Amino acid sequence: MTIFKGIILFLLLCFLFSTIYTSSHPNTLLCNQIEKHALLSFKHALTDLGNRLSSWSAKEDCCGWNGVRCHNITGKVIELHLHNPCSSGFLEISCNLLNFSLGGKVSPALLQLEFLNYLDLSWNDFGGAPIPSFLGSMQSLRYLNLYHASFGGLIPPQLGNLSNLHSLYLGGYSSHQPQLYVENLGWISHLSSLKYLHMPEVDLHKEVHWLEFTSMLPSLSKLYLDDCNLDNMSPSLGYVNFTSLTVLHLSFNHFNHEIPNWLFNLTTSLLQLDLRYNSLKGHIPSTILELRYLNSLDLSQNQLIGQIPEHLGQLKHLEYLSLGYNSFDGPIPSSLGNLSSLISLCLHGNRLNGTLPSSLWLLSNLQTLMIGNNSLADKITEVHFNKLPKLKKLHMSSPSLIFKVKSNWVPPFQLEYLQMSSCKMGPKFPTWLQTQTSLGSLDISKSGIKDIAPTWFWKWASHIDRLIDLSDNQISGNLSGVLLNNTYIDLSSNCFTGELPRLSPQVFALKMANNSFSGSISPFLCQKLNGKSFLRILDMSTNSLSGELPHCWTYWQSLSRLNLGNNNLSGEIPDSMASLFRLTALHLNNNSLSGDIPPSLRNCIFLGLLDLGDNKFSGNIPSWMGEWTTLMVLSLRSNRLIGTIPPQICQLSSLIILDFADNSLSGTIPKCFNNFSLMTTIGTEDDAFSFFEYYSGAENYENLMLVMKGKASEYKSILKLVRTIDLSSNGLWGSIPPEISNLSRLQSLNLSFNHLVGSIPDKMGSLEALESLDLSRNHLSGEIPQSMKNLTFLNHLGLSYNNFSGRIPSSTQLQSFDALSYIGNPELCGPPLTKNCTKDEESQGMDAIDEDEEGHEMPWFYISMGLGFIVGFWGVCGALFFKKACRYAYFQFLYDVKDWVHVAIAIRWNRLRNNLRTSFIHFSYFNEKKNYLPHFKILKAKRKMMKNTNNNNLSILS
Repeated sequence: MTIFKGIILFLLLCFLFSTIYTSSHPNTLLCNQIEKHALLSFKHALTDLGNRLSSWSAKEDCCGWNGVRCHNITGKVIELHLHNPCSSGFLEISCNLLNFSLGGKVSPALLQLEFLNYLDLSWNDFGGAPIPSFLGSMQSLRYLNLYHASFGGLIPPQLGNLSNLHSLYLGGYSSHQPQLYVENLGWISHLSSLKYLHMPEVDLHKEVHWLEFTSMLPSLSKLYLDDCNLDNMSPSLGYVNFTSLTVLHLSFNHFNHEIPNWLFNLTTSLLQLDLRYNSLKGHIPSTILELRYLNSLDLSQNQLIGQIPEHLGQLKHLEYLSLGYNSFDGPIPSSLGNLSSLISLCLHGNRLNGTLPSSLWLLSNLQTLMIGNNSLADKITEVHFNKLPKLKKLHMSSPSLIFKVKSNWVPPFQLEYLQMSSCKMGPKFPTWLQTQTSLGSLDISKSGIKDIAPTWFWKWASHIDRLIDLSDNQISGNLSGVLLNNTYIDLSSNCFTGELPRLSPQVFALKMANNSFSGSISPFLCQKLNGKSFLRILDMSTNSLSGELPHCWTYWQSLSRLNLGNNNLSGEIPDSMASLFRLTALHLNNNSLSGDIPPSLRNCIFLGLLDLGDNKFSGNIPSWMGEWTTLMVLSLRSNRLIGTIPPQICQLSSLIILDFADNSLSGTIPKCFNNFSLMTTIGTEDDAFSFFEYYSGAENYENLMLVMKGKASEYKSILKLVRTIDLSSNGLWGSIPPEISNLSRLQSLNLSFNHLVGSIPDKMGSLEALESLDLSRNHLSGEIPQSMKNLTFLNHLGLSYNNFSGRIPSSTQLQSFDALSYIGNPELCGPPLTKNCTKDEESQGMDAIDEDEEGHEMPWFYISMGLGFIVGFWGVCGALFFKKACRYAYFQFLYDVKDWVHVAIAIRWNRLRNNLRTSFIHFSYFNEKKNYLPHFKILKAKRKMMKNTNNNNLSILS
């Protein structure tokens, strides 16, 4: 019996040893050959550019392959861990250099893995292919993760057959792939064992009953439906049967209503509630106290109003509270100091006012405090932080907060993130920063510092791996020889001097505009880096840099934005700038650059902004600029360019700003300007301006100096909203093309100081968004079109010194300008000019009245004339016809009149003849003086005789 027990014990020990050895040496397992061939077929259907499946060899046991897990005893394949190792949200450099994504096709050979219960293909790239419907036949699956694997199209309802599934991860959206969507979510209700449903960025807008179907899952514990185009959270429902739900994430949807009441009936389970970015309205209801076990509440980025309720202080289990970027007003409630478990408090971006409650500084577990961007006003000293030893993130940006601490203060915390922009910290440089050795992001911009950067600062700052922002202060110091190696550096608008600093390859953005850096730019651009540069943003504008642009641009091929404007650079643009093929914005304005615009820039095919204004460039505008299909801003103003405007410019359909002013251009204005489609549409600015979005924790804007409304201004944040064409101060001739009237979104049009002729297009009033119009100093003529009365947004107008005529159209807008807008047009009249049109109006008015009266009196005139003729005719002729004596008297009168006329004509004829004789005698006198006396005597005698004759004739007539 003892021997038998010994044998049994020995066998048990052998089995136990075998099990332990097998568990610790899985490679000793031999996988099933059928499953091995199935996995090889699965591999052959995939693309593996990163060679991640190199261990999948027919010569090796499949249980030892990378990503394959087998059962410890049976050797059956039960798990496939094939997620992309570069699956984190922050893309590391190694992941950018190598493609570790699997792609291709998911082979149905997986069906032969009948015991497979875990399948993870997340963060791969299957090119928008649909999710294979055969996955719904893999009944053993308990875990299915296809998140961010670039699947697209309709989610197969066959997935509803996976009755053993505990975790389902779908969704994730790439802009270059079709989005996953569902038309009916009914199949989800069949997943009776489901505990975790993760479907962010799946389009659910067609499914109005999503809430009913998901609440039918009795075991559901975590539900993630972020960014699913949901627009209704059924606010009228009073109760939803989520019996086991602990986590509910519905952020980035479009609910646009008040917080529904059914949320507060999940009293026994809900721990996390995320409703940010949902346009939720109204107040935070008091019924939120029903969620008494809630430890995380995020209502940020909504439209909630009112004061932050005091009763939030009764949610004793809260660890994370985020109410940022709403419209809350009033003070911070002191009851929040009762939340002793609070780890993160985010109240930034509201309208909160008053001072900070003293209870806030008693939250000893607080790691994140974000109260900036409010209207809070208080003076904060080192005493406030004495009981916050765990603080890691501090956001106190606010112009009404004063941060005053002693120069020798040593904080009790070690910050990882500090944002105190606009908070008054100066004028001395904050020396306490030197104690913060774990800081990864520092923003003390606009903080009133007027001091020299201490010698320890740059060496200390080299440990900050992300953001360092010192902009908009008056910090000084010589940076010659300083090595900058932070990811994002902003030193702009300070008083730094010396030559440009050195740079490490990992710098992503460097902004040093508006300082006093001097010297040649070549040493900086031609410095040798310890590795390939990843610099994308370089802004050194408004300094005193000099010299020519070097030929070292091949070192900076990652550049996306380059701004060297407002310096003293000279020479030509080097051909090596052709290597900047990723460039999206190039500013070289206000220098002394010369030569032609080089064809090497043609390689910069992604340019969205080009500013070469205020230089000495010559030659023609290159026609190849029309190939830049992404170009939105083109400024070549104040150069020496000649020739015509090439019609290829009209191919720039994305153009919103065109500035060729102050050159020597000639020719006509192209009629094809109406091809600028973004000047005719609205609401597409964000999509079209996507190239201005850069990696950083803060907003970044392009800047451009524009002359609009008669003055020069710098445009930054609203640049993408501007629509302008400026061709002023050139030698353009011809007429204004009527096609310009189609640019309905155009805000500013300046064609002044040219040689344009003809009239203003009749449909100029179609430019309904026009705010500034300058056509002065041309040779335009005709009347001002009546349609210009429709320019209701116009606040700057220049029509002076042309040949316009007629009355200025009457409108509230056109009469609001002073006479200087119209001066120099002699034939123009009407307000606001002093020359009125009243004389013409009166003459025209009288003519109209006369015509009107004549029109009324004409019939009576003809009637009166007819009656007068009848009466006069019979009054005379009737008397002659009926009375003989009247007839004799009448005809005797006619004979006497005839004789008188005959005699009068004879007398006049004799006088005329005598005058002609006299003239002849005078002529003879001047030619023959010797005959003067005889002729004179004869003439005198004849005059005497004629005088007597005339007297006799007159007596006869009398």
